[in-house]
Amino acid sequence: MNARSKSLAENFLEYFDITYAKQEYQRENVGRVRYRVYCEEFGYEDASSFPDGIERDEFDADSLHCLITHKPSGTPAGCVRVVLARGGGQMPFEKFCEGSLDADFFEKHPMERDSMCEISRLAVDSQFRRRSGEQTTRFGVAAEKKFSLEEQRTFPLIAVSCYLAATALGGMAGCTNGFAMMEPFLPRLLSHAGIGVTKVGSDIDYHGMRAPYFVTLRETLDNMYPELKALYLDIQGILESEYTPRS
Repeated sequence: MNARSKSLAENFLEYFDITYAKQEYQRENVGRVRYRVYCEEFGYEDASSFPDGIERDEFDADSLHCLITHKPSGTPAGCVRVVLARGGGQMPFEKFCEGSLDADFFEKHPMERDSMCEISRLAVDSQFRRRSGEQTTRFGVAAEKKFSLEEQRTFPLIAVSCYLAATALGGMAGCTNGFAMMEPFLPRLLSHAGIGVTKVGSDIDYHGMRAPYFVTLRETLDNMYPELKALYLDIQGILESEYTPRS
């Protein structure tokens, strides 16, 4: 009898840890991934502003952070944050991309501020995605000799798992309406997982060409493909065991 094939979730979680980054050292590892991607690799932020090699900004204090770590090497592989729309402050897309937003959408869909969040600073370290011909995208498949072929097959799930983790953290914080500034390929990547997002503005040059997108927690969970839903539930369970509500 053939051995049972591993599920998507089992394959991914065999090689990667997912952590709610609530400790300072964990948030520093998040910042290091962001520094390597946003500062060193793509130049979206000025590297000289972060001499300690940890990228940070004004929104981090109002955010929930997630870190994905490669188990065999202990290397931080990816990260994402959920910026909460609380305390009267703006979210990044509101502050930096206001001119690109579709005013009609927001007029027709009024929302309580406490129900809103932004998925932001999603990044995957280059060693877990880069291969020949993919030097200018932040999501892909690595082809480095130190990783086994079986490991490499899980690498495309890092970006998707960051999104799933952000969805879980947002839900734990009571946020049912999510926004994100996405590069054109990310909505396509999510659609392959059964996750549809709605474009709510025009393209703008903000850390590369991006556009604002909107999705509800309910739509995400209802439309997610079953195998990915199993991965989401595993991620949610991990994060729930670590999550402490913010005061």
